[in-house]
Amino acid sequence: MTDQQAHQFERGTDGPKVVLVGLDGSDSSLRAVSYAAGLARRQRALLAIVYVQPVMAAGAALGVPVAGTTDEIAESLVAQIRAAAEQVKGVFETRWEFHTFRGDPYNGLVRAADDLKADAVVVGASEQAGHRIVGSVAVRLVKAGRWPVTVVP
Repeated sequence: MTDQQAHQFERGTDGPKVVLVGLDGSDSSLRAVSYAAGLARRQRALLAIVYVQPVMAAGAALGVPVAGTTDEIAESLVAQIRAAAEQVKGVFETRWEFHTFRGDPYNGLVRAADDLKADAVVVGASEQAGHRIVGSVAVRLVKAGRWPVTVVP
């Protein structure tokens, strides 16, 4: 065995150690967080909650304070998660972390899954009608074929 093989990351051989879930504040993403939290608790895995801050170059060019707005959204999501975690504290013990990445949702989640060495990815189903034609983030993650992906309705 070479040094590179000894240090190579191996996905999913003993059950997930890191369950990554995308959160954007939508109802389906909140259901996805609940589902992922249950999975992480049962598997004794780390729950990595990821919010991808959109990069809106056009809005920024027009002087819209995009970064400040998305930072406020991220802070609001963290507050909601902390409040929910406090409600079940002692009942469901789950290790979790909150991460923010910048970019479009698909590339942000891919980068997060790679950086955090996710064994499983959980996302909410798209609530936008146009995604049935173009393809949603969830479908693109499944097609990437790099992690088991669970899509929560």
